[in-house]
Amino acid sequence: MERAIFLRNPNKLHLLPRHYSPRNFFSLFSSSSKSARSSSFTRRILHRPISPLTPRSLLLPRRCRFLPLSDTTYSSSFHFNKHHFSSASPHAIATQCSPGVSTLPDEVAAKYGFEKVSEEFIGECKSKAVLFKHKKTGAEVMSVSNDDENKVFGIVFRTPPKDSTGIPHILEHSVLCGSRKYPLKEPFVELLKGSLHTFLNAFTYPDRTCYPVASTNTKDFYNLVDVYLDAVFFPKCMEDHHTFQQEGWHFELNNPSEEISYKGVVFNEMKGVYSQPDNILGRTAQLALFPDNTYGVDSGGDPKVIPKLTFEQFKEFHGKYYHPSNARIWFYGDDDPTERLRILSEYLDMFDASSASNESRIEQQKFFSEPVRIVEKYPAGDGSDLKKKHMVCLNWLLADKPLDLETELTLGFLDHLMLGTPASPLTKILLDSGLGDAIVGSGVEDELLQPQFSIGLKGVSKEDIEKVEELVMGTLKKLAEEGFETDAVEASMNTIEFSLRENNTGSFPRGLSLMLQSISKWIYDMDPFEPLKYEKPLMALKARIAEEGSKAVFSPLIEKFILNNPHCVTIEMQPDPEKASRDEAAERKIFGETLRSVPSLSLLDIPKEPVHIPTEAGDINGVKVLKHDLFTNDVLYAEIVFNMRSLKQELLPLVPLFCQSLLEMGTKDLTFVQLNQLIGRKTGGISVYPFTSSVQGSEDPCSHIIARGKAMAGRVEDLFNLVNCILQEVQFTDQQRFKQFVSQSKAGMENRLRGSGHRIAATRMDAKLNVTGWISEQMGGVSYLEFLQALEERVDQDWDGVSSSLEEIRTSLLSKNGCLINMTADGKNLTNSEKYVSKFLDLLPSKSFVEAAAWNARLSPGNEAIVIPTQVNYVGKAANIYDTGYQLNGSAYVISKYISNTWLWDRVRVSGGAYGGFCDLDTHSGVFSFLSYRDPNLLKTLDVYDGTGAFLHQLEMDEDTLSKAIIGTIGDVDSYQLPDAKGYSSLLRYLLGITEEERQKRREEILSTSLKDFKEFGEVIEAVKDKGVTVAVASPDDVDAANKERSNYFDVKKAL
Repeated sequence: MERAIFLRNPNKLHLLPRHYSPRNFFSLFSSSSKSARSSSFTRRILHRPISPLTPRSLLLPRRCRFLPLSDTTYSSSFHFNKHHFSSASPHAIATQCSPGVSTLPDEVAAKYGFEKVSEEFIGECKSKAVLFKHKKTGAEVMSVSNDDENKVFGIVFRTPPKDSTGIPHILEHSVLCGSRKYPLKEPFVELLKGSLHTFLNAFTYPDRTCYPVASTNTKDFYNLVDVYLDAVFFPKCMEDHHTFQQEGWHFELNNPSEEISYKGVVFNEMKGVYSQPDNILGRTAQLALFPDNTYGVDSGGDPKVIPKLTFEQFKEFHGKYYHPSNARIWFYGDDDPTERLRILSEYLDMFDASSASNESRIEQQKFFSEPVRIVEKYPAGDGSDLKKKHMVCLNWLLADKPLDLETELTLGFLDHLMLGTPASPLTKILLDSGLGDAIVGSGVEDELLQPQFSIGLKGVSKEDIEKVEELVMGTLKKLAEEGFETDAVEASMNTIEFSLRENNTGSFPRGLSLMLQSISKWIYDMDPFEPLKYEKPLMALKARIAEEGSKAVFSPLIEKFILNNPHCVTIEMQPDPEKASRDEAAERKIFGETLRSVPSLSLLDIPKEPVHIPTEAGDINGVKVLKHDLFTNDVLYAEIVFNMRSLKQELLPLVPLFCQSLLEMGTKDLTFVQLNQLIGRKTGGISVYPFTSSVQGSEDPCSHIIARGKAMAGRVEDLFNLVNCILQEVQFTDQQRFKQFVSQSKAGMENRLRGSGHRIAATRMDAKLNVTGWISEQMGGVSYLEFLQALEERVDQDWDGVSSSLEEIRTSLLSKNGCLINMTADGKNLTNSEKYVSKFLDLLPSKSFVEAAAWNARLSPGNEAIVIPTQVNYVGKAANIYDTGYQLNGSAYVISKYISNTWLWDRVRVSGGAYGGFCDLDTHSGVFSFLSYRDPNLLKTLDVYDGTGAFLHQLEMDEDTLSKAIIGTIGDVDSYQLPDAKGYSSLLRYLLGITEEERQKRREEILSTSLKDFKEFGEVIEAVKDKGVTVAVASPDDVDAANKERSNYFDVKKAL
């Protein structure tokens, strides 16, 4: 149930949260980039994060409930991955709160049936934390109080499955489909429509299920808490067999002439998960590492096993585990601690104690006596070159019992040293070897009872499998023997400390990040306070390194936990073009044998004006400078923007690799490893990426390269010196390293096609409708994949030409003329930084005006099917509604969100069995698009899209329903942002010409939306039905069937 932001730029999908372990959770609307169960090593690249916001999000951040995390990372964070540092996570953030937070008297707690177990002031997050226990049931409650307005609630149950029927996952979906107090079909959807939530989701780990919510509005927050408590304890699905069938599985026969089939939201979601090689690898590794406990089955569900789940088992599981005696409950923020206990007592007092907590305990996996090897097959495209499509990953269970905090912290540090950046030795050596295209494995994972470590390569030739294994082991032995460079240790320490001190969780609620830290120990009956306190163990680790040397600290860990550890599972993944058809055949063989009750705010509770971000426009050395005076805890955030419009059209596909090269190649005096370490030591991270958007009312796209960095106030000079070094001194001379970039990018694009086909379809449709879409597709779509395939050969045959093209891009882009600087910090630090900005600008080349290049290409407008080996489809249809004469009105935001939450939800997801369906209006280009995700249908979904206009024409709604729709939209417009995101949003509005007057106008239009607007929009949306282009990423069989039913409806393009 995770909210996502859907992007149409080359760096497209930003989701929250990013810090769950790849194999360790499923969200109801799974947002897992490593898809919750994948072992895909989408390693956090510290100095190359993805751009945080899309242009369309400046007025209305795109919210999609159904999208899984892609291979990108969220928001604007430069943090290292949480897996590296569980107990010292950068998300253990500080709020502006003091030890003076009031303490709840014991007699008040006793009044509501609670006893105080322990109480601490947690300096790292400036919070008063109190652990309570409910006397009657034994439910445990962490009540964390501070000044953070972004309040968080979460209730977590231990839910260990005994088989792979997916019962925890299906139950997580189902409990939010109506409850005792809110007996309607989809209260969750109603909350999406009429709430100011900053987080609203649920997700399933292998051993626990979490239900968190967050809001900055106190009334809204308590509404959300009440709905969630009623949902988990008194769900309607316990008596409603239909919900079980809808969310889990059921037989379906649409036509007597067709074959019977399975449908179900979770069933279909998991078919998609089990179609992706990285996911299959991750699943296989987890099950093999833990053959004897609950982690040896798939809590998300195996499509082959899901249909064995009965309704009786479903009900029994809920009755057993969804009980206060088995619950851990979290409150965080600036609300009244007494009110928290009062609300809880109303629910908990209805229960008696049970044995659930004892029965749900997780058993430890005993160590193997010798290593294990497993060979697994994955579905590959028929006819594609399978020579270099193997994968190999080495996986270790690191301990036979939970580790102490200091050891866990040190392991996390070690993981970052080995794998945390492109310059880290294990990462670099594996990629430099040329034995594979990209890293797989997620390094250290520590969110389960026992930690694991995994590393390997994909894109490997069969004959090189053994070489990869030998290289991994040989590199680890060498690191144990020789240790790490001093500069690397210093860079890692600075990176980790910076992340801890900066306290930046992006738009992800800080309190939820803390909850997930605490629960990682609390759920196993350990101290819930301990994971929040990083200061003492971090200082102890620094002191130990200083006293003993890093080799004495880290080498014994490599030897003990990896080199001399017999509990190792090596997974070899082999491509099999027949596997998908065999799986389908096996499945066919099996076939043959009330709305007002939901609380919401009123329009009177909604501010009439948009959130204002302080912006001062000035000038330094003739260059425009935007400054945002905001409290940032002594951090300066800076963006340097260069116009990309003078770049030749044929060089556009090379831009993403150009950006990567700037950060991952060396200079004349520094190797890329030394440069990477220098960035880690001196700054909080630097990134370079392209930004492209349509501009409303203009045919010309807004297209820029943005260099983005951050540093503590005392390191601002270092930050700008390093940005200058990256932009002007990096040399494009390392042919083999560049070839690695190409191979990695190609592997990433292939994975994106399989796992995020909706993004590929969206980009492709945009490319058929406008120039901006075409540019984005050249840098991140099927055309980009084709470019990479050709570039692999060109790098070998014409490296001088490629290197020259990279240099030409730099010459074209870098200029003081047309440059723009954006800075976010408090006033004093902004002023102090100006002299460093001036020096930086003086070093930029000055060029006379260069005329913009002619970018006027589009893809052919026909309907297109991108064919890949998959069991599910991604179906899109789009048209430019501005071409019909439509003039943008803020009501369109409300209407498109309403269509997604009602018509598409009911027809594409509930009735159609897809994991998700949604629509989106890009207000800058005018493109209105429909998309589905992990969809078992194709033409049937297109028929639903085409029926949207009729749905709006016939729509009737009362004032309450309309108010909820408006409020939910305002919740998106006013999405919670930390200071860096505020400054960045303001920058993008400036680039796109969005004024404060326009923002106010759109807000007023949103607030005044009427039923008449819905019906009039129904006429506008008919353009998609009548003139829209269709792109589907789909299976060959479904495309063949569609082209037979509607003669040659699709032009077919084979992508894999």
